[in-house]
Amino acid sequence: MHSTTSETAPHGVALPPTASQALKIAVVGGFGVGKTTLVRSVSEIRPLDTEETMTRAGGGVDDLAGVEYKHSTTVAFDFGRITLDATSVLYLFGAPGQERFWFLWDRLFTGSLGAVILVDTRRIEDSWYAIDRLEQQGTPFVVAHNDFGGEHALEDVRAALDLDPGVPLVRCDARERASAKQVLITLVEHVQSLVVPSAPTQRSAT
Repeated sequence: MHSTTSETAPHGVALPPTASQALKIAVVGGFGVGKTTLVRSVSEIRPLDTEETMTRAGGGVDDLAGVEYKHSTTVAFDFGRITLDATSVLYLFGAPGQERFWFLWDRLFTGSLGAVILVDTRRIEDSWYAIDRLEQQGTPFVVAHNDFGGEHALEDVRAALDLDPGVPLVRCDARERASAKQVLITLVEHVQSLVVPSAPTQRSAT
């Protein structure tokens, strides 16, 4: 991934007085996949996070393979906000990725419009639990391949995850606001496609 962010969130946008619809989205995935980064990059307010410095003691509990550079970790959840329009606001909840914090996930899924699963192809097996939990709960979700510089085709990622053909899979850079916003747009459009029935086709007159 690059070292710069092309577009940053303003972190000071006031909530519109006309806002009447609050929509909750959970951001989940494996340890070190970029959940906190995505929430930070897209949130229009200064995001709340619960990151703590990692210690040597945690190294014996959490698998750091592929994320040896990581020096802090989320221990509860991240929280951000993005306004869709004059009446609708998305609230983002980023979940911790370590297995010892998975018990928090079900609470975050409750009442959610849907979820984003971030995937790191270096640790793709970390995504299986999230997919299983969301499928069991019937929560709509999309999968976003957070691009850390690997040359993995989306078709290969879908096959590795054994992902249902109806689940959207997109590539993203969690540090780029425009890219993170597109992931959220994909989720909202996916949810709409599930709840809004297709218009019936009209039979031609005989």
